[in-house]
Amino acid sequence: MRWALVKVSLAVTTMVVLAFAVPLGLVIREMARDRAFSNAERQAAAVAPALSITTDRDQLERVVASAGSDSGMAVHIPASGKSAAVDLGRRRAADGDIATVRRLGRASTTEVPGGSTLLQPVALSTGEIAVVEVYVPDSEVTNGLATAWAVLAGVGIALIVGSVAVADRLGVRMVRPAQRLVEGAHELGEGKLGARVPEEGPTELRLAAVAFNAMADQVVQLLANERELAADLSHRLRTPLTVLRLNAASLGDGPAAEQTRAAVAQLEGEVDTIIRTAREAKPQTVAAGPGAGCDAAEVVRERMAFWSALAEDEGRKVRVAGVDRPVRIPVARADLAAALDALLGNVFRHTPEGTAFAVDVHNGEDAVIVLVSDAGPGIADPEAAMARGHGSGSAGSTGLGLDIVRRLAESTGGDVRIGSSVLGGTEVRLWIQLDGRAPVRRGHRGAVRRRRPGRLVSTFNRSRSLP
Repeated sequence: MRWALVKVSLAVTTMVVLAFAVPLGLVIREMARDRAFSNAERQAAAVAPALSITTDRDQLERVVASAGSDSGMAVHIPASGKSAAVDLGRRRAADGDIATVRRLGRASTTEVPGGSTLLQPVALSTGEIAVVEVYVPDSEVTNGLATAWAVLAGVGIALIVGSVAVADRLGVRMVRPAQRLVEGAHELGEGKLGARVPEEGPTELRLAAVAFNAMADQVVQLLANERELAADLSHRLRTPLTVLRLNAASLGDGPAAEQTRAAVAQLEGEVDTIIRTAREAKPQTVAAGPGAGCDAAEVVRERMAFWSALAEDEGRKVRVAGVDRPVRIPVARADLAAALDALLGNVFRHTPEGTAFAVDVHNGEDAVIVLVSDAGPGIADPEAAMARGHGSGSAGSTGLGLDIVRRLAESTGGDVRIGSSVLGGTEVRLWIQLDGRAPVRRGHRGAVRRRRPGRLVSTFNRSRSLP
């Protein structure tokens, strides 16, 4: 905007300077010409009284010498009776031009080599017409024009430079508030909720800054209200959880009872975490440093141990691969466990009993892929299933589980894809980036193509069929 304003000012000022300087220069040239010929007329007028009295050559030479330069003036007296024609000075005009002026009786100018001549008719005492010729060289006609043009050019350049400087200052005054508004919008978009814009500059930008600050305050207030609502809703779960924990304590001993009590304890821990997170407004997915994160293989083994018992009760075949070695990822342990529980919970919730499923972990150079596949009926619209609050369209599906998985992947710069598995059902591929790439924006709704390590791609189709 700043440079655009400077360019517009430069163009407009240049056109204005040219519009005034060119006509003014032409006027100055005409004034210089008129001045030169006025001087010639005065010289011719100084000789006219002498010609009306006498035509004596000696006397006329003295008059011509006193009136001006004899090299620039000539007098042409025609023959009369016994008197012969007299020509004083250097003739430059043609005989025909002199004869025309004598016949018409009025002054005229004619072009000659090196300049122009003024031909002035003068009546003699004998009734004849003499012609006074005054030479006006080109140097006299253009005398002072170069200086005048230089002054005009200097004034024009000064005006242009001054207008550009003023436009630049005005541009800075307009651009800086706009830049601050853009920077504030970027900071707010990056999650810096304290970003505000100084309310200064032109009226329009000042009003925009006021509106932006009001919007930022409203966003902060809405987020605070959302956190309070999440905390309040989570707190309401404590009463039924307490009853559930008491009932689980009365189940006695046995694997099923222990699993129930462990699930209740985990649920209470998750509720407490939600309440603390909502109150403190601290993100849970971003790694805190180089040593942060978890072992994905260990988390998968732990969660599969929990879900395998339920799979055995429902007659489901289960396979786990790629968890025999540590797989470090920049994701909090609780977040990965929540994502796995969401994916595995979808398998149990949306596939009939006896449906097989598998979990594969593929460790690459710059990414880790977790595949959760099943032999169920599949998802008709994977893109809609990824939309928060939409779900797969089946009863009880809200889409919140897949949204949790997607947000975890995008926090590392990865993504989530839904496709068909080799088991015949749905395959959810969780891509976790390891090289610290920028997270994908929340508007992401489909899979984003990225550079895939060759070794990792080659493992996609290995060991994915159930025994």
